[in-house]
Amino acid sequence: MKLNKYLIGVFTLLLFFSVNMFAQDEDMTEEQWQTEMTSLRAQKESLTKELSALQTEISNLKATNIQSYDDCISELYAMVGATRADVDNFRRAVNELKSKIDSKESPKADRQKDLDALKMNKISALPEFYETVHITLQRALDSWMEEPMEVDYTVVRGDCLWNIAKKNEFYGNGFAWPNIYKANRDKIKDPDLIYPKQVFKIPKLTDEEKAKYDKIRRNYKPAPIQ
Repeated sequence: MKLNKYLIGVFTLLLFFSVNMFAQDEDMTEEQWQTEMTSLRAQKESLTKELSALQTEISNLKATNIQSYDDCISELYAMVGATRADVDNFRRAVNELKSKIDSKESPKADRQKDLDALKMNKISALPEFYETVHITLQRALDSWMEEPMEVDYTVVRGDCLWNIAKKNEFYGNGFAWPNIYKANRDKIKDPDLIYPKQVFKIPKLTDEEKAKYDKIRRNYKPAPIQ
């Protein structure tokens, strides 16, 4: 209604000023007057049609049933056969796996299995997850250079199991020497006697073993000097 009144008001003013201008023009003939009036009436008719079209468009917009955000989300989840609880659980699984990959929690093969399972879930097709699950996490796994489960070490003069375990490239903790001994029982008869040029396997510590030997080191108290 306000738009209707506004357009009518504008047209009335235009018509008023036009009539005054024409009235002041003493040289205008009756034929010129009629031509100008015909033009103004055509303009009025055009504006009236535009107004009618705008009013129709406004009515159509008011009649349109616009879904709420929550309804749209529920409909999106339904497309992949999931409930909000399913999506929440999937989101937690994605975040947990991302944390494990970022911290390079071994073994890498298990992390790939976890990711493959997420990829197989239809929920991964949702916009919230697609890029993370199918692209970002896979790239992170592909660039992850996993350390070998064990390496070989050739004994040199002056070595002992304690000093080998203490090396930073291995355990960085001399208390972990029993791990080397257990892995090479076929070559080591006495843990106090090893020889140059012997080749030992140095297995990687599990998180549990690392925690155990770190605890032993922290709790160790050297014997008092007599």
